[in-house]
Amino acid sequence: MEDAIKRHFFHHGRASVADERDDCHWCQLRSFPTHQAAPVTVVNEVDSEVIPPGFRFINENVLGDGVEPAELSFRSGCTCANNADCQYTGCLCLADLEDDHDDDDDDDVGNVNGFDDDVQPRKAYAYHTHGVKAGLLRSKLHNSKLPLYECHQGCSCTHDCPNRVVERGRTVPIQIFRTEDRGWGVRTQEAIKRGQFVDRYFGEVITAAEADRRRAASAISQHKDVYLFGLDKFTDPASLDPRLRGPPLEVDGEFMSGPSRFINHSCDPNLRIFARVGDHADKHLHDLALFAIKDIQKGEELTFDYVDGVSLGPDERDGNVEDMTRCLCGSSKCRKFLW
Repeated sequence: MEDAIKRHFFHHGRASVADERDDCHWCQLRSFPTHQAAPVTVVNEVDSEVIPPGFRFINENVLGDGVEPAELSFRSGCTCANNADCQYTGCLCLADLEDDHDDDDDDDVGNVNGFDDDVQPRKAYAYHTHGVKAGLLRSKLHNSKLPLYECHQGCSCTHDCPNRVVERGRTVPIQIFRTEDRGWGVRTQEAIKRGQFVDRYFGEVITAAEADRRRAASAISQHKDVYLFGLDKFTDPASLDPRLRGPPLEVDGEFMSGPSRFINHSCDPNLRIFARVGDHADKHLHDLALFAIKDIQKGEELTFDYVDGVSLGPDERDGNVEDMTRCLCGSSKCRKFLW
């Protein structure tokens, strides 16, 4: 246990240590709304390293200077009469969904709201809704780069809507642990099914200019890139929304983030990041949601590909390898370098 919070831990709840609560990693994790059902623990059985004292665990993104959410007048949500309607093209939350009309792995839900069989609304929903696969990402999306559109707090549907998987938060208990050769890592405390939502990547959302400034200020810019993720899924210079014309915002998880900040890279990962949209007015602030792309056993380390399969080209590898970030994943598919 960290010496800095040991006294606070053993005297937790007493007024004399109340002022230390905000800086206590244990208290931060314990305050998560998912703590009772899916707690996060931290262990180190390798060395004496601790979670950096200046790091803060958060359960939602923090907006940095110059970053603003959409105004209330631009916000909207679906008006579906019941939760079952939130999986068809008539749901406003799915209005921007690109669908390939391939329903091979859809659930058989039968007639919807009295429509005749030949005029049924088309299913455009990302998750299974019935049986043992309920809540899992449909298999055709596992290797897709399409964003996920979900219902949200501004919708008429309820919190139990099957199209609110990411919004409901992490349901998997996980453990941050010290690895032998790659610093901190994260492992699951229960089995995870292929297609199951695991967690979001949180951090401070900053402007592109601020991200560049932080890279320049970092002693090793490649080290900083490990924690920076661009919110560029909807970046389009021709967009009517000025916030989407670029350059995109970035999420910096180095000094404040959730447990997923400690997930290591692998060239053969068991998780993948998807862009998830709630309110369409906030596409520039879309979530980074981690889903399992393989069945994962209890105790297995969680990993994702930091560059989502993008390999360095021959010209990029011709430079000084000392300036490149080596990959330590150790998998048979290792690409040797990240960037």
